[in-house]
Amino acid sequence: MEINVAGLLHDNIGAVREYDIEGAEITAEDINTREVSGKVKLIRTPSGILADGEFSGEVELVCSRCLSAFRYPFTVRFQEEYLPTIDINSGVPLPEPDEPGAFRIDDHHTIDVDEAIRQYVVMALPMKPLCKENCAGLCQSCGQNLNKGDCKCPPETTDPRWAKLSEVRK
Repeated sequence: MEINVAGLLHDNIGAVREYDIEGAEITAEDINTREVSGKVKLIRTPSGILADGEFSGEVELVCSRCLSAFRYPFTVRFQEEYLPTIDINSGVPLPEPDEPGAFRIDDHHTIDVDEAIRQYVVMALPMKPLCKENCAGLCQSCGQNLNKGDCKCPPETTDPRWAKLSEVRK
């Protein structure tokens, strides 16, 4: 989702532009999103462009219990400042910002909000994603997905070393 901000860089500080994004996809090594939509407001600042956005969509995840793929809905809100790499008036390259990893406006005066959305989506994802709250997981013996049905493994036998503890429980 690239947006040309050359005109906004020529505007006065405080100038605003708003953009609607519909049906975009973000594919990276760590996430694969679908149907990303939302709004981004771009505000001219003294040092660059402030992007204020809110996006929602779905990301494809793998359940940490049963290893099934499923879609997980997300909504993220972000504010990030994009700094220019080239002076808009003279075309002279600008020095690197002091902040490592800062978002940059490229040489063609465009910003790409995909990376900001990706980073915020990754931070919003659960550490152990579950396809459903009561996911039964996999059988420890045969690997059968217990959400799709019971397996044919014999019931677990109690370790004889713990037999005395099971008597206390009764």
